[in-house]
Amino acid sequence: MHYVIIGGDAAGMSAAMEIVRNDPDSQITTLEKGHIYSYGQCGLPYVVGKHVPSSTDVIARSVEMFRSKYGIDAKTGYEVTKVDNINKTVSGEILQTRENFILNYDRLLIATGATPVIPKWDGGHLLGIHTIKTIPNTEAIISDLENVQQVTIIGGGYIGLEMAENFVSIGKKVRIIQRSNQLAGIFDNDVASFIHEHAKENNIEVLLNEEVQSLKGVNRVNTVITDKGSYPTDLVLVAVGVKPTTEFLKGTGIEMQLNGAVVVNNHLETNLDSIYAAGDCATHFHRIKELNDYIPLGTTANKQGRIAGLNMIGQRTEFKGIVGTSIMKFFNLALGKTGLSEKEAKKLGISYEVHVQESTDIAGYYPGKETMHIKLIYSVGDQQLLGGQIIGGNGVDKRIDVLATALYHQMTFSELLDLDLAYAPPFNGVWDPLQQLAKRNTVKK
Repeated sequence: MHYVIIGGDAAGMSAAMEIVRNDPDSQITTLEKGHIYSYGQCGLPYVVGKHVPSSTDVIARSVEMFRSKYGIDAKTGYEVTKVDNINKTVSGEILQTRENFILNYDRLLIATGATPVIPKWDGGHLLGIHTIKTIPNTEAIISDLENVQQVTIIGGGYIGLEMAENFVSIGKKVRIIQRSNQLAGIFDNDVASFIHEHAKENNIEVLLNEEVQSLKGVNRVNTVITDKGSYPTDLVLVAVGVKPTTEFLKGTGIEMQLNGAVVVNNHLETNLDSIYAAGDCATHFHRIKELNDYIPLGTTANKQGRIAGLNMIGQRTEFKGIVGTSIMKFFNLALGKTGLSEKEAKKLGISYEVHVQESTDIAGYYPGKETMHIKLIYSVGDQQLLGGQIIGGNGVDKRIDVLATALYHQMTFSELLDLDLAYAPPFNGVWDPLQQLAKRNTVKK
């Protein structure tokens, strides 16, 4: 059986390793457009900020290891431009030599990930304009920083905020331009206000409700023009979002969402025989929304890749879906979210209730306590948990993970009280903050 995998990072290599472990007689060919396999993209902002010493530190396994230790035909510089599901072939170009290639497959996995969105602004060709998604992107930014004082980040999502912190940590002045009315759009506006305040406390210039129109400069960018003004800059980071890397699949008959995400079932199968998809190029079933969603995260890519690999070798395994859990560090704050926001609940037409609370991560009398702002959303009537947003210092990650587990198992708001959570004053209060909120606000029937 010849397995061909397009993409050499999280989803693709998670699938490849499951095939290696469970089908020792398999023939595996992986096709990667770049030259680096299996690295942690989420760590790249911290390489720029010098918290991680080198970009090589985020590489989990080298190309040579996949070849020599696991027997995988791991190719680099291979760009796939066509999939022929009738003849079961993939074809494209070897970038270094400009030669064409064609390969037969028995089963195919599409794991091409996502690509940063770059709007077609005038001046977009100028030097000093960057995105961050790959190790070469990261090294290009680092090599371009020597004479940079003012950095302008276009986009205030997770990547924009993480990069803002890391640019500040190496002594750069940072401006964020966001076309909507808040940073971190996955949060509700009332929760995002804490992020806005923290950004200002760390001397980040935040411009909301402004849309970039063009970039100016002679050879190198020196000015960003918006619909409200012009701003001098030495470097621009574009972080307005990503899109699935699936343009090469047009005309194949593979079902895709409007954004280009490949539609898969709970076995990571596409609508075409023997073709699977996983990771940032595929859909992700959302357990709370009960529909296919697109939330590209490394955790999901690794899980989907593993399950795709098992299904490709005939071990039927179900991807149970996501609840939309994420967390990030922004200076001294942890920003955590899982499940639905109010905005999402409204869009889905769900009747919901909201409870908010300020609490501490440990016992109130124990030294070193830190405050966290908790917002829980649950449905009217049956009190089914729908989502939570937590912003604070220590302890946010623990509570978000508890909420994510509760959402996965469809627990109600009041059932949080029954959880047997760890307690000792240096670690928690006798009632965990989530339980405090439930205890005070549970509706009595």
